[in-house]
Amino acid sequence: MHYQTFPPSPLLAPYVRYFWALEGEACQDIPYTHRTMANGCPELIFHYKGRFDEITKEGDTEKSFIIGIQGQSQIFRRFSIGENFGIFGAFLYPFAIPKLFGFDTTEINNSFVDWQDVAVIEDSDLCENIMNAKDNFQRANILSHFLEGRVRQSSISSPAIFYCINDIIAQKGLTSVDQLAKDCFLSARQFERKFKQFSGFSPKLFSRIARFENVLNCYGKQGLSLTQIAYDAGYYDQSHFIRDFKEFSGHHPRSYFFGEAEGTEWKQ
Repeated sequence: MHYQTFPPSPLLAPYVRYFWALEGEACQDIPYTHRTMANGCPELIFHYKGRFDEITKEGDTEKSFIIGIQGQSQIFRRFSIGENFGIFGAFLYPFAIPKLFGFDTTEINNSFVDWQDVAVIEDSDLCENIMNAKDNFQRANILSHFLEGRVRQSSISSPAIFYCINDIIAQKGLTSVDQLAKDCFLSARQFERKFKQFSGFSPKLFSRIARFENVLNCYGKQGLSLTQIAYDAGYYDQSHFIRDFKEFSGHHPRSYFFGEAEGTEWKQ
């Protein structure tokens, strides 16, 4: 399995965290099961080879989209594929959704939006060009050109709330929400309303997810106990850490950090 990332251009850097690609081999006898976890940032997804089935909570399967937007999420999902696959994506900051596509970030909470349902898409050749590109470097260039055009056309400025969302991500969920509201000269209620409009979630939930995402970066690090991981991430106690981790990933942290969890092959 091969995973790679590509940095955005300077114009896109305030809105795109990075581009990424994942390619792997699978077959009906040895399928690959992937798990998406809670994440405060949405993604543009292009399945240019193969198509995954989503595994529902009831154990049934349904076809996933081929091209679309995966919204920021507070839940985990499971997917399976029995053929070779290739996926290209753009990992966005949540406020990139209104900036680039013109609708509130809350509209895509915990959901997948098929590309055809994104009404503002004007470049009918974009998807075809992405799917037929010779490699992922070319895909990154094609999507960059499209998104740069959207940035230039957007009438939405960069309000202070963008800084607050970025600050929570940069501080790994440990920023004081009350202080951010004061920095914006907003009441707690006004701050929460604006924050949710551009991030999809309340400041408190977004901070919890950001802290969880930071914990995932400890995967593969040797010699760390669960207690140490929890403490370094700012959890008050291990039970709180375990509860959040299971809610956002579906795994017990012990199985995840000891390499026994489903859908972690791409990290190895």
